[in-house]
Amino acid sequence: MSSINMSSTIPINKPWIGEEERGEVLNVLEENILTSAAKDGGKRVREFESLLRDYLKVKYVVAVNSGTTSLYAALLAADIKQGDEILLPSFTFVATANSVVATGAKPVFVDINKDDFTMDVCDLKAKITNKSKAIIPVHLYGHPSDMDEIIEIGDKHSLDIIEDACQSLGSTYKEKQTGTMGIMGCFSLYASKVLTCGEGGAVATNNDNLADNLKMIRNHGMIEGYDTRIFGLNFRLPELSAAIAKAQMNKLSKMLNLRRKNAELLTNLLSPITDKSKIKLPTETDEKKFNWYLYTITFEKNNIRDKTKNNMTNDKFGVTVYYKPAVHKTPYYERLAPSNKNDDLTQTEWASEHVLSLPVHPSVTNQDIERMAQSLKIHSLLD
Repeated sequence: MSSINMSSTIPINKPWIGEEERGEVLNVLEENILTSAAKDGGKRVREFESLLRDYLKVKYVVAVNSGTTSLYAALLAADIKQGDEILLPSFTFVATANSVVATGAKPVFVDINKDDFTMDVCDLKAKITNKSKAIIPVHLYGHPSDMDEIIEIGDKHSLDIIEDACQSLGSTYKEKQTGTMGIMGCFSLYASKVLTCGEGGAVATNNDNLADNLKMIRNHGMIEGYDTRIFGLNFRLPELSAAIAKAQMNKLSKMLNLRRKNAELLTNLLSPITDKSKIKLPTETDEKKFNWYLYTITFEKNNIRDKTKNNMTNDKFGVTVYYKPAVHKTPYYERLAPSNKNDDLTQTEWASEHVLSLPVHPSVTNQDIERMAQSLKIHSLLD
C-alpha cells in the first residue's frame, strides 16, 4: 500500500496563465476587434508571429488555429496531393497522419529508435518508393530527430522535409531550433504544450513562396477581398488566442527553464533505482537538447508499466501513456491500410507498451517531484 498522500491530482500538463495573458485578452476585448481576415492577420497575430520568428531565427512564421492545421497547411503549401506517399512515424499523435490523409496522400509509417522514439533512418531508407514525396520527422516528447541524416536522405531522393515540431518548441538539434531545418516546421499551441493559447498553431519557413501560400491557405486562398487564388480554408488564429500566445512568448524562456529544473531533479532522484527497477530515463546528448515537454521513461520489463501507471494514478499523479495504440494500430488506420508497407514497426509497437510520461511542467513543485519519485520507486519495484 502506498505511503503517498496528496490532496489533488498533479496533471500531466497545465497551462501557466497569469496577469500578462489576462491583460492582453482584456485589451483585445476593449478594442472589440476579435479577428481579422487580412492577408497578414490581425495586430496580435502579427505581434505573436514576430516574437516567434525572432525566437526561432527564421524568415517567416504564419500563425494558424491549431497544430493539426499547421501540418495540413504545410502539406498543401508543399503541393502534396492524391497518390503521393508521405513517410512519417506511427508513434505520434494521430494528427500527423490525419493531415496527410486529408490531402489525399498516403501515410507510410516508419519505425522509431528505441532510445529516443524518433524516426529510424534505416527503416526510412527502406520505405522510400518512386511515389514518395515528403518526410515528416516528428520530434516526439520534445526529442529532436536525427535531422542531418534525414535531410541527407531527403536531398538524395528529392523529398521535402516538413518537421512536426508540435511538441518540441524550444528543443534544439546541434544548436538549431527544431522546426527550422526542413522546408517548413509545424508547431502546436494546444493547452498542454510548452507555450499555449488553448488552441493554435504556427508554421515556420525561410521560403518566400511557401510563406505567401501559407497566408493564402489559412484564409480561403484569398489575398484581397473574395479573390480566391488557391485552395484554402479558415485556418485563421483569432486575436484573443494570439494575444495569449504573445504574452506566453514573453515568458517562454522562463517556462522552459522551470521544466528543465524539474526534469533534472527528477533524473537525480530516479537515477539510483534504474538498474534495479529496469527503468530507462530520458537522456539528452551533446547534439540533442530537450524542451522537456514530457518526461518519458521506459520500462524494460513487461507488465510493469500499466501496474505502475495505475498505482501512481491512485497516488494522484497524472502520469500518462503517449501513445497506445500507435497510429497504424488504431481502428481507422487498420481499415485504411490493412496490408501494405506499414508492417515491420517492431520498435513502435514495443514502445507503445513500455513508455510512461511524467509531469514536469512549471506548476510542478520540488515537493511534487520528490513525492512523484517516491511513488514511482515504490510501485516500479513491486514485482
